[in-house]
Amino acid sequence: MRLTIPSILATSLLLSACGGGDSAIDGAKDIPNRFGNTQNALDDFSSGSTGDSSNARGLEPNQVRVTMELPANLAPEGEQTRRNLRIVIPDQVRVYRTNTSEQKFDDVRYSTEKGTDGHFILTFDNGVPIGPDVIIEARYGTATMTALAADADRDVKVNPFSHYLVTEVLWRRYSTNEFQTVMACVDNASCLNKYVWGTLADQVHDFEIDIPENANVTQATSTLADRADFASYVADMADYALLGQASSDRISASAADYNSVFFGLELGQTFRESDVAGAGQWGVRMAQEERLTNDNSAFLYPALTLTSFDAFSLNVTSLATDIPYDRQTQLHGFFDLTESGISEQVFFERGTETWERNSHSSAPGAATLTTETPARLLAGRALYQTITNRNSSLINGWTRNPYYLDAFTSEPVDEQSGPDRVLASYFTGGKAIALEDDNGKLKRRDTLENHYLSVFELHLQRAEEFQVSDMAGQAYNVTYLATRFANEAPATFETGHGQWTFGSASDQTLNGTANVAQFTLTRDISGGDATLDTSNDIWNLVNRKSRLSTGTAAIGRLGLYRNDIDISQQSDETGDDPNFGNPDMGLGAATPNQELMAFNLNDGTLGSGLLVAGKTLTNGALTEGAYRLQGAIVGVTQEENRLYHVNNARLTLANSSASFEGVTMMVNHLIEDNEVEAPEELPMQFNGSFTTTSEGGISITGAGEYEMHGFYTGAGNQIFLVISDSTGPEMKTGLLLATLIEESPEP
Repeated sequence: MRLTIPSILATSLLLSACGGGDSAIDGAKDIPNRFGNTQNALDDFSSGSTGDSSNARGLEPNQVRVTMELPANLAPEGEQTRRNLRIVIPDQVRVYRTNTSEQKFDDVRYSTEKGTDGHFILTFDNGVPIGPDVIIEARYGTATMTALAADADRDVKVNPFSHYLVTEVLWRRYSTNEFQTVMACVDNASCLNKYVWGTLADQVHDFEIDIPENANVTQATSTLADRADFASYVADMADYALLGQASSDRISASAADYNSVFFGLELGQTFRESDVAGAGQWGVRMAQEERLTNDNSAFLYPALTLTSFDAFSLNVTSLATDIPYDRQTQLHGFFDLTESGISEQVFFERGTETWERNSHSSAPGAATLTTETPARLLAGRALYQTITNRNSSLINGWTRNPYYLDAFTSEPVDEQSGPDRVLASYFTGGKAIALEDDNGKLKRRDTLENHYLSVFELHLQRAEEFQVSDMAGQAYNVTYLATRFANEAPATFETGHGQWTFGSASDQTLNGTANVAQFTLTRDISGGDATLDTSNDIWNLVNRKSRLSTGTAAIGRLGLYRNDIDISQQSDETGDDPNFGNPDMGLGAATPNQELMAFNLNDGTLGSGLLVAGKTLTNGALTEGAYRLQGAIVGVTQEENRLYHVNNARLTLANSSASFEGVTMMVNHLIEDNEVEAPEELPMQFNGSFTTTSEGGISITGAGEYEMHGFYTGAGNQIFLVISDSTGPEMKTGLLLATLIEESPEP
């Protein structure tokens, strides 16, 4: 679906929800099963849009178009479209109002006609519904499926994805009281969460999940129920819709801009190379600056923008991200490449030079800021498709599944300021697809990759006239997760925690030394191989200037270097200015008050990853209570590689006791089978104890096989932890983000 700015705004939805229109003609004559005037996402892959096509052109504000999509088994003559589905003209379309008891009330005033392309067009007398109570039901042969009428782009797809949403949320998940709560919001003019339903009904169609061709309706929806990422997204959005009107207007500033540090750790399956087709594939994605002109006069910087505005006396918050990134991968498979008759494990690195720079950008959309302190930023987010290698023999189309955003935001310093940080981690999947140019249209062909990512996004507010000299003599607590890929050797994953101390500043550079404890995980013949070590290293900073439309400025972007800043790509205008060079360890940013820093590592020694640093405290105190826990964990066994995403779990810290309860999404690579299994949900639970230091350190021990070490920030409500398990048979390590959601009551 191609999104435009108006489609994200509650104001436009308010207008469409009030629409009227001319009466339509009922019982239009049947039209053959042809779809020449509509857009099929299979035939027109485009960047700057999400995976779902939109056929809303020519509709009146009170109209929707209905498209039915079935598994191939149920519609062998239908027009092929994405996700193994077939487009058909339904034999019958019905609209009714429903409740959690699956009752059907024929009190919705609407009329039906067929467009020239054969699709049903529904005209609603009182405007397109915006709540979950109005259902469109379509029947083709013996197959009947449902969809919410409240689809944001008014192109209603009736298929297994929409049917799962109706049956799972309305008829199974919601209680009567919960359904009444969401309907009270729908009926309340000032309750913006009513628009969650249009977003949810639309975004389920952006998921790239193939439905088995031989499935019936029940089997098709069961396929979706078994996909942990899809089921979790739908459940989270259904809970999101239960929030009340009070969760709305926490950002008073008209706009707040953020430097973004983005890191995605991926595990998937690649079919690109015929001799190793089906191999598992580790990968990392790291935010980068994108040079837009050869003379270095313009750049695209990884960024988030939060915007707040008033409309019809309502306060609306929207957000958008635009993050260029570089990618590195390593293939890990089990093949007989020497034709000896014996298969063996093989490893092939594909560095950044293999991959054209790409973009991880979210469609602009409305969000909710909760009323708690600290507030959380909640939203269902859709990610744009992108295209790389456009002028090559193998054009690549990249799809990305939606995700549920549950982000921490710091308390603004005043009513005119936004939060100085927005911190989140989430799971998303997608595909790389071979595209064929057919007279300017890009048609989908073979799947090149399936990939699954555990993502960190640390958005740190832009500063004005940032000075690294203010950090001279300061010390910071640090945590990091890094990967190292190579040919003919297994992947290496390393986590570290310790302290980073700065010396004196020289102009816009700052010398520093880091002392860290390291946990290194790789693979040997028996499975995981874990090593403990310590390191004393040189980590220096450079205040990295940015070229904006208003001129050159120091906005809080930083360079991390050990020995060198490469200036070979700079223009004559900048000469040998290190502020525009490429530091040899990575790029990052800091909050305006310099309390928190984050970096995308791209270092020959540590590897590629994410480093987070928080200023050490003099009399720190951790806030005890319940924390939202998110993050990535790598697991290695003799037979398998595993990627775990900790999915909005709960970590409770009180009275020196630590308890964890939640679920992970686990992606499993079966090495000798050359198979990567789609994410499944696994419970994770432990009890242990925690200790803190007044300098900001924290450790969690006695938690079964796990140990965790890291730091908490000055506000006492954000924790960064590295986690490790060296007990076997599965060994693990990873990086976790914990942010306060509920403070413990005073004793």
